[in-house]
Order: sequence, then C-alpha cells, then structure tokens
Amino acid sequence: MLAILAFAIVVWITEAVSYEASAIMITALMAALIGFAPTVADPATQYGTSRALGMALAGFSNTALALVAAALFISAAMTVTGLDRRIALVTLSAIGTSTRRILIGSIAVTIALSLVVPSATARSACVVPIMMGVIAAFGVDKKSNIAAGIMITVAMATSIWNVGIQTAAAQNLLTVGFMDKLLGERITWLQWLIAGAPWAIVMSVVLYFLVRFLLPAETEAIPGGKEAVQKELAGLGPMSGPQKRLAAVSIGLLLFWATEGKLHQFDTATVTFVGLVILMMPRIGVMDWKTMQQRTPWGTLIVFGVGISLGTALLTTQAGQWLGKFVVANSGLATQGPILVFAILAAFLILIHLGFASATALTAALLPILISVLQTLPGNIHQIGLTMLLGFTVSFGFILPINAPQNMVCLGTDTFNGKQFAKVGIPVTVIGYALMLLFAATYWRWLGWI
Repeated sequence: MLAILAFAIVVWITEAVSYEASAIMITALMAALIGFAPTVADPATQYGTSRALGMALAGFSNTALALVAAALFISAAMTVTGLDRRIALVTLSAIGTSTRRILIGSIAVTIALSLVVPSATARSACVVPIMMGVIAAFGVDKKSNIAAGIMITVAMATSIWNVGIQTAAAQNLLTVGFMDKLLGERITWLQWLIAGAPWAIVMSVVLYFLVRFLLPAETEAIPGGKEAVQKELAGLGPMSGPQKRLAAVSIGLLLFWATEGKLHQFDTATVTFVGLVILMMPRIGVMDWKTMQQRTPWGTLIVFGVGISLGTALLTTQAGQWLGKFVVANSGLATQGPILVFAILAAFLILIHLGFASATALTAALLPILISVLQTLPGNIHQIGLTMLLGFTVSFGFILPINAPQNMVCLGTDTFNGKQFAKVGIPVTVIGYALMLLFAATYWRWLGWI
C-alpha cells in the first residue's frame, strides 16, 4: 500500500500522466497489489482482487464525493445563466474603479463568488475576463503594475478564501470526507466559516497592502473606469428568470449550510443535492441534464473518488498507522505540544505543496498520513480540529503559479510573470503561516480546535 502511495505522489508531482489517467492506474494497482496481499486479521488469507477492487472504489460512495459533484453542477449553472458574471460586475460597480478600489473590488468579488460558486477554478475563470475587459477599457498597459496587481490579487484572494469557506474548494470537501471516513466526525459549514473566515479576512487586508507596496500602481486615477463597468453591466440587461431562480436557490443553500445542527439536521451534501434537483426540474429549473453533462469536469470526480479510496485503504490495511507510528517515533513529535505539532506539520504541507499542481491531489496523498500521525500522538490532541487546520494550509498555493489552477488561469492573461507572482507570494506565505500560528495559540484554541 505504501508503494501505491509513493507511486501516486510521484505521478501527481511530476504530472507524467494526467490526473484522471493516474487515478485509473491507482485503482488498477490497488485491485491487483492489495488483492494478493495478506489480510490484517489473518495473514494466511489474501484480500482477493474482488474485495481489493471494492476498496479501490469505496471513495465513490462517500458523501464528500456527492457534495463535490453537486457543487460542480451548481457551478455549471452559474456559468450557464451568467449569474456569476452579474454578481462580479455588480460588486465592482458598487465599490468603484480607481486603482485602489479596483484591488479592493477584486478581493470583494472573489469573496462574493466564494459563497455561491463552489470551484476556485470556475471563480477565477469568471472574474478574469471581466477584469481583463476593465483593464482594456481603462487603456491600461497589460504589462503594467496595475494589470499585474489586479490579476495576482484575483489569484491569491481566491486561494485565501478557499480557507475561509468550506464549499469554496474541492480540497476542503475532501478534507471533510476524510474526517468523516477516518475519524467518524464532521465539521459543519458554519464551524468551518467561524474558524477560517477571520484568518481569510485578515489575509485579504494583508494581500491588498502587499500588492500596493510591492507592485506600486503607475497612476491612482483611471479615467472612464466606472463607465466601463456600468457599460458591461448594462449590456447584461435585467436579471433573467433563470438568474433569479438560481439566486434564490443559492441564498437558500447558504442559509441551510449556515444553520446545520442549529435549526435542522440536514447535512451539507443532502441540502446541496436538494438544491440541484430544484435547478433541474422542468419549468422552474435553469438547465437540463445534457447541458450539465457538457459543462461538468467529470475527471475531477474520478480523481476525488480515488483519492478518498487511497486514504481509506491506507488505514484499512494499517499502512497508514504503521507510517504514522514511524513518523512519531523518529521525529520527536510525541514530546511536543499541539501548537508545535501543528506548526511542524503545516510547514511540511506548505513546503511540499511547491511540488504539487493540485491541492486536491496533495490532500488525497498526504492528509490520511497526517491523520494517522495525529491518531498516534499521545496526550490530549484534538484530532478533528487539527485536521481542519491542516486542511487550511493545503490552500497555500501562493509562491509558484503552477501550485493552483486559479493561478494558471490568471497567468494565462500575460499580465505578470512568475517572478512578480513570487515577489508577492513569498511574503503572503510567510505572513499567512505566522498568522495561522498566532490564531492557533489564541483564537482557534479559544474555539476549542487545538
């Protein structure tokens, strides 16, 4: 099992094959290699390929996968109806279009879309054309600090708010899935928001000032900026019926997500699926199956399901427990307090993320091992809380453009280069990590998560 994990890490880091192809390879390897391996309960008996294949496909029955699927479908509905573009333009129009306000608007748009578009890539793909249109309308040079600052802000604010909102990114839902499968507990949408949003708010302010300082704008006033945004907004016309219905469903979902465990017992996945059913119903829906099928990245679901299966199999075969005990025995973690344990494991995740182009792949490969490490540690370690906090650090894709799909979407505009991105990203990473340690010692400890 550890050999399969090593294979997964190598192919996901090197991207020698696509993520989707590697997921199918991992499934086949699990079925074959685990099938001929002795069982934990009776070493004289083999698992058998049929049982091993069941283990390889177990992730596809996880509620986290269902939630990701529903989230991708709703994200497609946002694109089909154009509601995501309307939200972005309305937000920009309200905030203003001076250089300073455009940066604030870029952050505000990503926050607003994080609540209703459950895909970081989809959010950036929506915002980037709008911001490029604004840049063109302003007559700003694509190679200027203004253009670079706007696009880098969009990319990094998207990653920052992946931490703040549970449904904003697939890796968050994978983290919740591992909690449910491996620890038997879940973090609600509101609990995640209360823990992560304050950090994201502070980091949004930090990002704004870092971009202003490190990429100083050539001019503060942009003539005709507000008119350009209003012209694009006017071009959309009044809200259509599908947009109104999708907005109503999205608001309803937010209310149900936020009140889980308080006013009702419906979990996030179930509520999201009900919302999806409404969006696909005749007459009141906003899209049909054919449209949704064409706009859904099915490969993401395959990688997600196999990732959960991989993590679950690590613990089922006790390979994860063995590796966890090995790490604890040889790292000195057993003698450290929970804050130092978090500091070490978080730093490890941030550094190794430099080799991954997908936070989802990073989560699938390493979070089960870190959960095993937490389970092995002696003393009063809050396993669920630390797992959530480590899940936060998975979104630290600030240094290299390749570290997150939303970075690559923004890089494709040719408004900045890797050096400019790292110039902002390195201090964002250092400050973000230091702020997490401060929160761990104060706010998160007060909430009882550490």
